[in-house]
Formats: sequence, structure tokens, C-alpha cells
Amino acid sequence: MNTYPNVSQTKELIKQLVSIPSPSGNTFKVIQFVENYLQDLNVETHRNRKGGLIATLPGVNNDEHRMLTAHVDTLGAMVKEIKSNGRLRLDLIGGFRYNSIEGEYCEIQTSGGNIFTGTILMHQTSVHVYKDAGDAKRNQQNMEVRIDAKVENAEDIRNLGIEVGDFVSFDPRVQMTDNGFIKSRHLDDKASVGILLQLIKRIKEENITLPHTTHFLISNNEEIGYGGNSNITPQTVEYLAVDMGAMGDGQSTDEYTVSICVKDASGPYHYALRTHLVNIAESNDIGYKLDIYPYYGSDASAAIRAGHDIIHGLVGPGIDSSHAFERTHETSLIHTENLLYHYLQSKILSY
Repeated sequence: MNTYPNVSQTKELIKQLVSIPSPSGNTFKVIQFVENYLQDLNVETHRNRKGGLIATLPGVNNDEHRMLTAHVDTLGAMVKEIKSNGRLRLDLIGGFRYNSIEGEYCEIQTSGGNIFTGTILMHQTSVHVYKDAGDAKRNQQNMEVRIDAKVENAEDIRNLGIEVGDFVSFDPRVQMTDNGFIKSRHLDDKASVGILLQLIKRIKEENITLPHTTHFLISNNEEIGYGGNSNITPQTVEYLAVDMGAMGDGQSTDEYTVSICVKDASGPYHYALRTHLVNIAESNDIGYKLDIYPYYGSDASAAIRAGHDIIHGLVGPGIDSSHAFERTHETSLIHTENLLYHYLQSKILSY
């Protein structure tokens, strides 16, 4: 396997990314962070009307383009109701379960730009008061946000400027272990965004001219299903989503290799592109696993549904406990980046 030159930098970049709150619908700050990073590299960028960011590296062939995408939007919530007991009821953003956020610290961002901290709890949390503390359902009715402010009723909350529709983000609790693990919420998909940013930096530093003009879409609505279904140039032939590989019973994906998806809930990914990626991995001593994700969709599948005539694929680092307490290992970042590094320097196949 080729030496990965910036793994410590990539990990630090991922730490910075996951620490910027960005639930779907409120991604301005993280898009600004990515835009500033790319502009410092003198990379051409522009924003689409949805608020996503597109970076372009010119290539020798400007008639057949590639596009890679990763998303900075994350799971989160909105204030659904201001309760009479001085707490907040939530409405979830993205596909996850209430039990995965029980006990989590959070931030509430008001429309006026103020930030309040809080904790997401069961209403029936105290075992000294509630007999059903362990058995009550973890759902919208029973879970609430305890705000770190002196509030006793709905009027007190509104006096803080908190209102229905305010965004709620979850504390990422990011940790880097000495033996290479990265633990954090929102590695889906900020680990992949960090990889793409470091990949672009590597290409620029090594003065590599790509064989094809290549676009990088940093999308901001993937968790709600449509982040990457637009702004695809007519010249785009290959469209590769870089997103997490899902782990669990019956899965091949692990935390130490790059996952190459062959099928998800949207159906099979393009066979010839998948074969091309496997050949690149095997030719360059890159650890990979082929896998099927049964309850999964990507920006690449969203683009296919939108009617784009493209060759689509999906790869990414393996992530344990997706949409909950996520973890990966730096070796998965290494293999994913190296696969993309060699892929971008290959020529588009004749399909």
C-alpha cells in the first residue's frame, strides 16, 4: 500500500468538521469552512442554489467529466413544541431512532443566532419518581430537551428567543485514540469530506494533472434524500458518491478497509465501474470489501432517480454503529483515500 502522507492532518480536519454543527437545513457554517479551505488551495469553487459547494479541477479531457460527492449535512432535529414544563419537544431530521440520542448534550440555535445548550432526556428519566423509567418508549412523545437556563414554563423559553423551527444539533463527542480509532457522531459523512479535501490538497501539492476534468460536490441535503441530484454537468460520465460503509450482522464492511458498495436499497450500482474500482484496489495493494447495504441510499442513487444519464458508484470508509455512536479507524481512511487517488488518475472506461 502506498504511504498516506497526511493521515494526522486528515484526522484533525475530520475533528474540525464534526465540531461544526450542520444538521440538514442549516449547513452554512460548515460549507463556509470547506469553501475557505479550498480557496486557500486556489481551487475554483461555486455554490449552488441549495447551498452546496462545487469545486472543479481541470483535466486533460474536458469532454468527459467525473464528479465525486460527499455530504456535510448531518442528522439533527428541530424544535417541534415548546412545552408548558419549560422543556422542548423535538422533530427529527434524518433517519435515526430516539434511543440513539438519549442522554446526549445538544445545542439549540435560535433564529436570532443565539446558542443555548441542553440535554436530550426521557421525560420519565428519574428512577426515583417514575416506575416506567426503563420501559417507557423512546419516542417523540416521551423525549424532551432540558435547557441549561432557568426556565419553568413556555413563556420563559420564548423569552430566551427559542421558537418552533429552531435547529438542534448533537454534541459530536469526538475522540482520537492512540491506536488509531476515531470516535464521533457525524463521521457519516464528514470523514469522507475530510478525505476529499485532503485528496484535493494532495493533487495540488503534487502538481498532478488529472486525465479528466473532475468536480467535487460537497452536498448539504443528503440525509433528507436529495443532496446530489443536481448541478451535474452534461459532460459527466462517472459519478462516484463517497459515503460511509455500513457495518453489522451479515455485512462484509469493517473499520480497516475501504468499502465498495455493489447494491443498496436503490438497487445495484454500475457493474463496470465497480469492477474498475476493484481492479485499481488490487493493483495498488489497497484493502477493500465488497458489500450490500440493505437500508441505504446515496447521493449517487439520488442522481440516478433524478434522471441523469451517468455511471454511478459508491465507496467509503467503514463506519461502525451508523447514525448513532460512530467509529472508524485511520487505516480505513488510508485505503479510501488511496483508492480515490488512483481512481482519479485513471481514464474513464468505454462503457
